[in-house]
Amino acid sequence: MENASARNLWGDFLDAHLEFASEDAPKVIHFCDNEKDANTCVDLVCKDVKRATSHSLLAMQLRKEELPKIGDFTVVTDWSGKAKCIIRTTSVKLVPYFAVHSEHARLEGEGDKSIEHWKKTHWDYYTRELSEFNRTPLESMIVVFERFEKIFQR
Repeated sequence: MENASARNLWGDFLDAHLEFASEDAPKVIHFCDNEKDANTCVDLVCKDVKRATSHSLLAMQLRKEELPKIGDFTVVTDWSGKAKCIIRTTSVKLVPYFAVHSEHARLEGEGDKSIEHWKKTHWDYYTRELSEFNRTPLESMIVVFERFEKIFQR
């Protein structure tokens, strides 16, 4: 793990939870593609408001990323890379964009938590994300809906 802040937080977690000492080092992420949203989202996770996230399956495939798996640990940072908390994946579902419903939006905890807000902000995000690959989002595209629990923070 290159990020010293994330490495320190993971070490603190392992000190308190020796049962996970043999786990591989977790991935280190920040949410979103801009500072304001990334910092807002990590704050929502730390407050136990944000308990899910949604990935574009196509973008993950184009970047050759693995799907999240139940039990995965992740260190979540703010935009600047300061580790804020550790989450653990509890559920992964593949859902067409058009079938995302209000419970997804509520679990993601962003904005007013409405499905309308979720669809607008995620459509805009997927548009920016897929534009790197000269692709555009579609109503039928698959969204990887990942639920998680915050398991540790300082």
